Amino acid sequence: MQIGEQSVRREPRTPLDGPVETPEVLYFGYYSYRRRHADRLLRLVPREAVRGLYAKAREWAKARGLHDTRDPMATLTRFAEHLLPLPTFEIWLADRQRHPLRYIEDCGRTPHSPAPVRPAKVEERPFDFCGRTWVASLHVFVDGRRWRGFLRFRKEGHTRRYHTAHIFLEDSAREVRRSFREFDGAALGAFLRSVLP
Repeated sequence: MQIGEQSVRREPRTPLDGPVETPEVLYFGYYSYRRRHADRLLRLVPREAVRGLYAKAREWAKARGLHDTRDPMATLTRFAEHLLPLPTFEIWLADRQRHPLRYIEDCGRTPHSPAPVRPAKVEERPFDFCGRTWVASLHVFVDGRRWRGFLRFRKEGHTRRYHTAHIFLEDSAREVRRSFREFDGAALGAFLRSVLP
């Protein structure tokens, strides 16, 4: 195959169930991860020790040109990030790809958790229904202290989707995924049949 032919031939594109993770989106996720862990560290600091910690944070931030006089909490959070042995962006990204559910659950413990308007896709798998291949994908979000989930279906090679109501309610996203994995093709077919027009 020649170079010109390579640029013309493309793999068929699978329709996406979520937003494309651009480098900017990924970096924002990493930035949020760092902030969450810094905030958690600061919540462990006894109230009487905050003033002394802030004095150290202010000196550290001034030396680096990071001190924000209008937002002392930003200075304190940056200092807490500096104190923690947080992974680099590359290590965080590789670990997130290996263990996506841990990161989804970690986000679920904050005000910026996956919500019904922004559920996180956890897993997908193909199955046969009426002689055609369909793909079932599991989507989860946190609701208070529990995790809810629903299924989204699409015929392989098509973009139109059908989704169920919130059919899962568990204590963790991992438990929702475990329940999804227990469904066989017949169970997935029954859910699909219930949502088709």
